[in-house]
Amino acid sequence: MAANDGFGTLQYLSLLSKVCAELESHTGAADKVLAEFIIHLARSSDNLHHFNAVLNDNGAHFPDYLVRTFFTLVRAVLEPAKTESKAKEKDSGSSSLKPLKRISSPEKGEAKQFTAAGKLSSPDKDEDGDGLPRQEEDDDDEDFEIELNDDAPAFLQGQTKHSMDMSPLKIFKNPEGSLLRSAALQSALAKERREVREQHHSSMFDSIPKDLNRAWEDPMPDKGERHLAHELRGVGLSALDMPEWKGSSGKTVSFGPKSKLSIPEQKQSLPIYRLKNELVQAVHDNQVLVVIGETGSGKTTQITQYLAEAGYTTQGKIGCTQPRRAAAVSVAKRVAEEFGCRLGEEVGYAIRFEDCTGSDTLIKYMTDGMLLREMLMDETLSRYSVIMLDEAHERTVYTDVLFGLLKLLLKRRPELRLIVTSATLDAEKFSGYFFNCNIFTIPGRTFPVEILYAKQPESDYLDASLLTVLQIHLTEPEGDILLFLTGQEEIDFACQSLVERMKGLGKNVPELIILPVYSALPSEMQYRIFEPAPPGKRKVVVATNIAEASLTIDGICYVIDPGFAKQNVYNPKQGLDSLVITPISQASAKQRAGRAGRTGPGRCYRLYTESAYRNEMPPTTVPEIQRINLTTTTLNMKAMGITDLLSFDFMDSPSPQALVSAMEQLYSLGALDEEGLLTKLGRKMAEFPLDPPLSKMLLASVDLGCSDEILTIIAMIQTGNIFYRPREKQGQADQKRAKFFQPEGDHLTLLAVYESWKAKNFSGPWCSENFVQSRSLRRVQDVRKQLLTIMERYKLDVASAGNNFTKVTKAITAGFFFRAARKDPQEGYRTLVENQSVYIHPSSALFHRQPDWVIYHELVMTTKEYMREVTAIDPKWLVELAPTFFKAADPTKMSNRKRQERIQPLYGVSEQWRLSKRRA
Repeated sequence: MAANDGFGTLQYLSLLSKVCAELESHTGAADKVLAEFIIHLARSSDNLHHFNAVLNDNGAHFPDYLVRTFFTLVRAVLEPAKTESKAKEKDSGSSSLKPLKRISSPEKGEAKQFTAAGKLSSPDKDEDGDGLPRQEEDDDDEDFEIELNDDAPAFLQGQTKHSMDMSPLKIFKNPEGSLLRSAALQSALAKERREVREQHHSSMFDSIPKDLNRAWEDPMPDKGERHLAHELRGVGLSALDMPEWKGSSGKTVSFGPKSKLSIPEQKQSLPIYRLKNELVQAVHDNQVLVVIGETGSGKTTQITQYLAEAGYTTQGKIGCTQPRRAAAVSVAKRVAEEFGCRLGEEVGYAIRFEDCTGSDTLIKYMTDGMLLREMLMDETLSRYSVIMLDEAHERTVYTDVLFGLLKLLLKRRPELRLIVTSATLDAEKFSGYFFNCNIFTIPGRTFPVEILYAKQPESDYLDASLLTVLQIHLTEPEGDILLFLTGQEEIDFACQSLVERMKGLGKNVPELIILPVYSALPSEMQYRIFEPAPPGKRKVVVATNIAEASLTIDGICYVIDPGFAKQNVYNPKQGLDSLVITPISQASAKQRAGRAGRTGPGRCYRLYTESAYRNEMPPTTVPEIQRINLTTTTLNMKAMGITDLLSFDFMDSPSPQALVSAMEQLYSLGALDEEGLLTKLGRKMAEFPLDPPLSKMLLASVDLGCSDEILTIIAMIQTGNIFYRPREKQGQADQKRAKFFQPEGDHLTLLAVYESWKAKNFSGPWCSENFVQSRSLRRVQDVRKQLLTIMERYKLDVASAGNNFTKVTKAITAGFFFRAARKDPQEGYRTLVENQSVYIHPSSALFHRQPDWVIYHELVMTTKEYMREVTAIDPKWLVELAPTFFKAADPTKMSNRKRQERIQPLYGVSEQWRLSKRRA
């Protein structure tokens, strides 16, 4: 059964326990006899396929992922059982060992010194009689060298990354100003908070007793060493108590009275209602109309209804775009309620992977990206009579591309009506771009807002924000507070700090209701911000810049504006997107201040000086098209037949560097040919609502015969984090998550989670037990079905690779080869493209394995540059699957990587003579 020594017995018992645990988790019964039988079969099987076949022959029908888990567990602990033929082969001398190779001269010198010192024996003598051992050939590709292929396609001659300045766009007006220093300090403080949190987690796990069996095996243990299982219940599973502001989120909160007005009365109370007839007439008289109105004027919900009542839906639908998914859904729900229909009938919405419309839909709200995809299928938008681009001042990349495409379309369709709405007064630029069209202004009902500036620059704007909230709450008259912060991490910290500080003030202070708003927050928590505060209480809404224009919150009298937001900035040189804390624009500052004057006179506390406002903030926000990765946009525009992107009529042209970087990536993915034209593969890639690397990964899986698995993996990636980690059960959640870990990496781990859920008939209780978000997995199902529909439409085969997971990892490599990294001898990994130092994220299945070569889905910057969704690969695949991007290094020359390596001297008695710790 087991090895003769005690350690071998313990190893076997540990393995038996693990197999029993897997059986209990997946079948509900921890059968020890069955576990021993499975171990025996795994040891005696030649490979995974043979093991699966033997199990089936014996009536043990397990899912593929579970079979693979058993096989991996057993082979990691026990050697394969020796068959008679193998024993004979060994006795006969026909060695199956790796071939030996002659060691190098430096290694000979090293070996002689150790032999002389008596520290090295030499069983395998060199045939040439030098008395030194020979070395086994290394099949781990340790010395396999890869270089970037610098050969540029014809259409990019002289315009590659190597010949152009690929520095990222400068988005700071004053790089030496106080605002930038404050942003840098806040980033450093956030990093410090993360490090403290990670140290706490480490100490928590260190507190868990290790080697619990030793005390029971010891006949004379020290007093108190032996622990019973019930004594250890909960040890290491409780980190910190759940934050109070989150803990109360599910409780029923008694808010103040809602509006007593009926829906028609609410519509008539909006500022736009008085201009209804004039607006409809203006749309009739002008093919393009720019509409300017404050947030809350009613333009988003009412214009579409006015035009539907005026008969514009008889010739087609009315389409209205929104820059955010949440806004498209919430506005559609409100308009459907006002229209008197069910959502999805006369009024519906469409966002990526979710279409809530029907054949009767007259008014359709959608993200701007969805309208762009519709133009890919129907370039004339023949089913629409009116297009309304809402919140155009946000200048998303999709809105900017739609500007150019619709400007061309208006000449082909004179009957089409285009409405561009904005909440800012920057209307002249929109009008000038669209043939100097007319501007329709909706007067607001705003009250005067007093602007207060800081006398001195605030170094820690987050702490200053919290102090200002408490100062207002304790000294100012009634009225709610709106605090703008940059993202989820800041908002969570601020909410928890406010709770603790309010506790410190005692019970005599009026209650402060703390309400966060950011995109990742559950919708039921987001909706609470619209409820009035109860009498005698005050609410503070802590929000990202989504509250600048996309949300209308009544009752706000005080706005606190630290002057910062997070922006997505693309670095063409590194090919990476990063979220950067940046000063907002003057236009955004005006928008924020305006939130305080909707229901009465208000006050805006700007936590920056008036000088910083005038000298360090740009007049308007840098358009997204000038600061993000344009690979997806470029592919879509190429698919629409726009070949010359550099001369396309953008309102604000993107940088040539960003376009060149995008076209280089598309060429390396096989989407563009040598002339820069779309290939057949590129055309297929454009049909999927995915980023090009994911589209390539899916199409490569069709050729490799593993598209069924890749469909699931892509759907899991697109859905986002499917695990949840409650603060009061972090250790338990981590243990459950680790059960799904696969030796290949995180992509296969995601697949194992979905397959486990599928094996349990998509059970909700299973999700709760394993700390998996059932809502996210249902979303995965929906995304997978939509992608499957597209594949069936284009007659692409859907096949399973079974247990051949090499095919799956090769398909992943085909899409993400440019995000490859190699283990650094000193620490972490180095990316192959930019030689950037990166690390595997602690939550990864590969965190403790650290394979030599990996690819990753994305980089995130917390305390370090971490790779997320990491998979181990064979480096030879990079050259095989991406020959235009990688090439094998010339073995007769020193590779670029080795040329850049520094010699690291080693110190020690036996090693002080070495030049380097790397072998020659």
